[in-house]
Order: sequence, then C-alpha cells, then structure tokens
Amino acid sequence: MTLDHPSKSRNGRQHRRYLARRLEILRAAGREFRARGFVETGMRDIAEAAALSPANLYNYFRGKHEILFFCQDSSLDRMIAALEKARRAKTSAAARLRLVIVSHLRCLLDEVEGSAAHLLTSALPARQQRYLVAKRDRYELGVRNLITSGMRTGEFASGDAALVARAMLGALNWSVQWFRPDGQMTAEEIAENLADYLIRGLLAKAESFKQFAVQREMPRIVRRHASDDMRNRVVAG
Repeated sequence: MTLDHPSKSRNGRQHRRYLARRLEILRAAGREFRARGFVETGMRDIAEAAALSPANLYNYFRGKHEILFFCQDSSLDRMIAALEKARRAKTSAAARLRLVIVSHLRCLLDEVEGSAAHLLTSALPARQQRYLVAKRDRYELGVRNLITSGMRTGEFASGDAALVARAMLGALNWSVQWFRPDGQMTAEEIAENLADYLIRGLLAKAESFKQFAVQREMPRIVRRHASDDMRNRVVAG
C-alpha cells in the first residue's frame, strides 16, 4: 500500500479549488454576457459579478476572450462526449439521436459554461475560431452520420441527412436566444420536449413514435421508483 505525499495531496486540492473557481467565474461571465452582451461586458464587470478583484480575476483568465473560448471549447467537449456515448449505445437510431439532442440542449442552456455566448465565435481571434469551427464540424458530421444510419435502416424518413442535421442543430442553437432560466419550463423540460418533437418529425412511421415513447418512458419510471424507495428508506430510518 502506498501513501500520497502530503505536498501531492495539497497540490491536488489546490488544483480542484482552482478549477472550481474557474467554473464560478464562467457562471458569472455567462450571466454578464447574457445581460450586457459580449462586446459591452468588461473584465471589471465579470470580476464584480464573481466577487473578485480585477487583479485576482487575471490569475484565472487573461481576458474575456479566453473566457469565451473556454466556454465554447468545454461545451463542445461535452457534446462530443455525448455523441460518442450515443454511437456506442445498443439501441434504436431514434434513442441514440434523442440522447444527443437532450445532451446538446442541456449543455447550451447550462449557466455554468455561459453557453449563451455559443453563437459568438466570430468575436474570437482567427486561430481560436478555426480551432472551434473544426471541432464543431466534427460534431456536426457525427450527428449527420446518426441521422444517415436511421435513414438507411428505414427508421427515419429518407432525405438529405446533411440538411436535416443543420436544420436540427440550428433549431437547438437558437434556444439560447429565447430561453429564460426563470421561465415556465426548466432547461430539462425544454430538452425533453424539444427532443420528442424533433424525433417525431424524423420517424418514417407515425406509429413508431408510440413504441419509442414507451421505450423512453421506462428509464424515467425506474428512476422515479428508485427515488421514491430511497426517500421511504430515509423516512423509515
């Protein structure tokens, strides 16, 4: 059995605190970007929203463009990870695509990563723009391939998979313009309902949606029963 050196453990804790603080700054920056707009938001505004001095803020980010790049890069990482998980899933094309749609919306509407700035890639320097666009194109190609797979098996209506993928992603990305955290629907509810709507429009047979809906509802029922059972145990204890 080996024990970690005290300095190694201490450095690990410091690194985790550093990363947690960066996420707090991203949350504050996202609120400011939404309220003021990216161009009108200054580092001093972000520092004040994050309860930091401007000098201390520069210990975490060198400027607001770095914050925006970090937001978008980490968002794309999350989306690509969800895409890879969907590709490996042993289930229907509809279920795989639905996983991607829900994950995409959860990521976009997540206040932590300030994804309201998702459409502001043009505000970044050219080198960072090229990097993000290449990463985004790789993600779009993966979504297109999922749609193509469903069309080949006859699960989805035949059509132009590239056009369908772009229309779908465009609709999802636009949600950052109209979503309000204090609105009638939560981000989770919007993700679930919009995913159903988009999948329904792709299915080759209308009756297929009923079967898909039953398959999709089962994990929710299981989770809900597990949650109820856990609460009952807590009360009984």
